[in-house]
Amino acid sequence: MTRNKRQFSPAGSRHCALLLALCLLPLKMVQAQADRSADSLPLLDLDRPIRLNFAGDWEKDFNRSDRWEDELSRLLTIRQERAAQQRSGVTVRNLPRASLGNLNLNSLGGRGTSIVNLARLAEYVSRQTTLRIKQDRNEVSIERRGEASLICTVDHGLRETFSSEHGKEYCGWDGQQLVFIINLPDQLQISHRFDVAAAGDKLRLVTSISHKGSAPFNLIQAFNRYDAGADNLNCVLTVTRGRVCSQATPLADE
Repeated sequence: MTRNKRQFSPAGSRHCALLLALCLLPLKMVQAQADRSADSLPLLDLDRPIRLNFAGDWEKDFNRSDRWEDELSRLLTIRQERAAQQRSGVTVRNLPRASLGNLNLNSLGGRGTSIVNLARLAEYVSRQTTLRIKQDRNEVSIERRGEASLICTVDHGLRETFSSEHGKEYCGWDGQQLVFIINLPDQLQISHRFDVAAAGDKLRLVTSISHKGSAPFNLIQAFNRYDAGADNLNCVLTVTRGRVCSQATPLADE
């Protein structure tokens, strides 16, 4: 009995090898793509959180913002109560100090400008009713009408952004809060602390002013995101009538 032997030609062998290579190619491509994806994934560092988005146009919410007169009255009442407690022999514990880097934001004690003058200065510094904030991967820029823009990088650490004989400006991050500190002559210090909601629709600004190490006067402002609209409109936010807009430039006669 004769056994039939199947013989493969060289052309048939090459054809089988080609089919096998084509079958294995998708597996290799998937594995290579997986390796590249794993290498490109950023490592999560809880000590260096991703920055929230502050960008947008913001208008002051008067209902949720401090009135400097009310805050001043509250502080004066607290001082009177503390003075009465000290006269009666009760020890008054000072509030804990807050700092950013090696700069003290609200040092207590010392003799400086009266709290009334600090309150009036805080009201003047916080007079803007709208803010425009721009943000990218490198920096945050806060534009304020009538004032120089506040600019800070998104990097970690305290940075000096301006220095002259008129004063120095620093910026940095305290967690997800963006902090600016302005040191002026005669030991006058102004700090702005910006905080945005995770939903991105609300912004809070805390302005603190102190003089020669005095207890600071703090003023809290709340802002809501809004659509700024066309550039040819000049809008002003008022307490009684809300946002009032007028044409910035006269329309051409038709």
